Amino acid sequence: MSRTTAPDDSGSLVIASEPAERQRATPTRGIGAWWLGGLGVGLLAASIVAAVTIGPAGLAPLDVIRSVAAHLGLGTSDLTHLQDAIVWELRMPRVLTAAAVGAGLAICGAVMQALTRNPLADPYLLGLSAGASVGAVLVLVLGLGLVLPVAAFAGALAALAATLGLARAAGGLTPATTLLAGLAVSAVFGAITSLVIFWSATTDSYREILNWLLGSLAGTDWSSVALAAGALAIVGMPLLFSGRTLDAFTFGDSAAAALGVHVTRTRTLLLVATALLTGALVSVSGAIGFVGLILPHAVRLVVGAGHRALLPLSALAGAVFLVWVDTGARTLFDPRELPVGILTALVGGPVFAALLIRSRRRA
Repeated sequence: MSRTTAPDDSGSLVIASEPAERQRATPTRGIGAWWLGGLGVGLLAASIVAAVTIGPAGLAPLDVIRSVAAHLGLGTSDLTHLQDAIVWELRMPRVLTAAAVGAGLAICGAVMQALTRNPLADPYLLGLSAGASVGAVLVLVLGLGLVLPVAAFAGALAALAATLGLARAAGGLTPATTLLAGLAVSAVFGAITSLVIFWSATTDSYREILNWLLGSLAGTDWSSVALAAGALAIVGMPLLFSGRTLDAFTFGDSAAAALGVHVTRTRTLLLVATALLTGALVSVSGAIGFVGLILPHAVRLVVGAGHRALLPLSALAGAVFLVWVDTGARTLFDPRELPVGILTALVGGPVFAALLIRSRRRA
C-alpha cells in the first residue's frame, strides 16, 4: 500500500488527505446508483410503514396505509379512534421525523467529509452539537422548553461563528485550521453546558436535559415533522446538488481553484448551510451522533466517491438507518425506552475506531 500523495494545501493532518486518494481510485458507478436510488426509496417507504406497525397496538401494514390515506382524503379507515390516534398522532410523526433527521445528518456528514477531506468528519466536528446543547440546556433550566428549537438553532450558529472566526484568526479556513478550531470550540461549549447543569439543574429538569443530550425522538409531533422536513427541503435539497463542487474539493483547494471554484467563499457557504441544517435537526431530536459519520462511508463502499450519487444515497441510507434504530430504541426494552443516541453510539463507536485504525495503518 503506497503512502498518501494527495495534495494537502494546509500542509498538515495526514489523515485529511486519505479520502482524496480513495476517491481517485473508486469512480462513481452511475447506472448502478440509479438502481440503488430506486431501491432505497422503496426500502424507505416500506421501513416507514413497517416501523409504524411495530408495537403493542397490533397494527398491520394495510391498517397504516388506510389510516394515512383516510387522513389525506383518499379513502376510509376501519381502525378504532384509539388505533387511528396511535398511527396518525403518535407513531407516524415520530417515524417521519426520524427519517428526516437521519437523511439530513447523513447529507451533512458527506458534505463535511468532502470539505475537510477528513474521513472522521461529521456534523459535530465543528462544535455544532455542543453549541446547540448550550442553547437547549439554558432554556430547559429556565423552564422555557417552548423555545428550545430556537435556542438550539441559535447555539449551533454561535458555535459555527466561533469556529470560523477562530479558524480565520489562526490563518484561514483551511481543512486543518477548521478542524482544530472546531475541536476547541466544542470543548469550550461542552464545559459551559456542564457548568450550567452543575449549578442550575434540579431533579425534574435534570432528567429532561439528560434525555435531550443523549438524543431522543420520544416527544416529536407533527410540528417536529414540519420543522425537520422544512429544513431538509430548504437547506438539504440544495446541498444535494453540490456534488460537482464537492468532487473538486476532494482533490485539494488548489485543484478546486483551478477548476473555477471560489474556494474560501464556497467552503464558508457550504459550512453555514451544514450548520443551519444540523441546528434545525438537532433542535427536534437532541444530540444524535455518528449518523453523519458512518452512513456516507457505508454508501461510498457501494457506489464509489462521486458526490452526485453519494449525497442522495447517503440521505436515503441515513433515513432508513435512523427509522430502524429509533424503532429499536422504543421497543427493545419495552416498556422502558432508550435514548436513540445510545444505540447510534453503540454502532458508530466501533466504526469510528475501525476508521482510526485504518487511517493509522495507511499513514
